[in-house]
This record gives sequence, structure tokens and C-alpha cells, in this order.
Amino acid sequence: MKTAESHGQRVPRIAVFASGSGSNFQALIDAAREQLLGGDIALLVCDKLQARVIERAKLAGVKAALFEPKKYASREEYEQDVLRLLRKHQIDFVVLAGYMRLVTPVLLRAYEGRMVNIHPSLLPSFPGMHAVRQALHYGVKVTGVTVHLVDEGMDTGPILAQQVVAVMPDDTEDTLSARIQQAEHALYPQVVQQMIARSLVKSASV
Repeated sequence: MKTAESHGQRVPRIAVFASGSGSNFQALIDAAREQLLGGDIALLVCDKLQARVIERAKLAGVKAALFEPKKYASREEYEQDVLRLLRKHQIDFVVLAGYMRLVTPVLLRAYEGRMVNIHPSLLPSFPGMHAVRQALHYGVKVTGVTVHLVDEGMDTGPILAQQVVAVMPDDTEDTLSARIQQAEHALYPQVVQQMIARSLVKSASV
């Protein structure tokens, strides 16, 4: 998906990793179309063959690479294959958008400081799966969204940005999830754009 203006320079290339419906993938696609991302979404990496995000990629004209991790002897072997593909497509940044796998040092070393994730809570509160359900269970008055750099832990990397979402007295998991997703779709493209811009400034100053 070629949308960004290069102004005489190579346009940064982004790979999005996703496992599910791909609503954040779609938000990133929409931002790229409007020249708000600072790079081109060149590749979708998906580990679920029936995921709806694959159809979103097809409609957007983004190449989708489908993997079956269970066919590999280890997580590292799987990621070696993924890394080869990323290098083939000259990927500069990796954006995790509902990617339900922990990342190993194979990819972390290759994309240190250039791999981000979004999580539906105000980390460090409620890491891992079912963050919205946990927020409701514990009765918190506010929750939110966190964008962070990826490290070897589960939702433990350095925080780049957060946005608060209020919890209403009559909220269900579905209604709260919907408002959190709205916040995600607004915040994630902004933070990705800022990450790319910082990286380009850093590269120019070296």
C-alpha cells in the first residue's frame, strides 16, 4: 500500500502483525491513506488463517503473509522465517495490532526500538489477555489504552503513550471494549507516526 510522500527520500515501510479482526490494522490503513502515518503499510503478518484481518488486507491492497506457528519446532524457528520475510520486503518498523503471541529475541534484536504494541488498559495495570474483563471485575473507575515498545515480557516494554477511558456504572465488557477500541484507533496511528519521525531524525543526525 503506497501512500506516503517520499520527498526524495525512501519511504519507511511498516509491517503490521495481527491475529484477529484487525480493527487497529484498519485504523492504521486509514491513517496511511490520509498521509498521517509517515510510512507505507507494506505487509500484514498473520498467524491465524481464518482471521478477518486477512480480508481487510486484501481490500487495502496489502500483501498478507500467513504463518502456522504450530508447524515449527520452536518460537524462534518460526520467527526466523518471519524475519527472513521482513528483510525481503525491507521492513523498517513492526506494529503489533492484536497479535496474540509473545515475541522472542529473534525479532526483538532485529527491530529494537522499532516495534510497538497497543494494549487495552493503563499498563502496568491488567497486562495480558482479558484486560477489559479484569478492569470490570476489579471495579476500577478508569481504564484506557497503552502504546509501548515491545520487549521479552508480556506488555512490559517502555510506555510511549496512554489515553484514559472512563468506566461507566452500567458498562459491560462489550460496551467498554467498544469505547476502548475507539480510543485505540485514534491513538495508535499518532504514536506510530511519532515513532517513525523520531527514528528518521535520529538517523539523519548520525
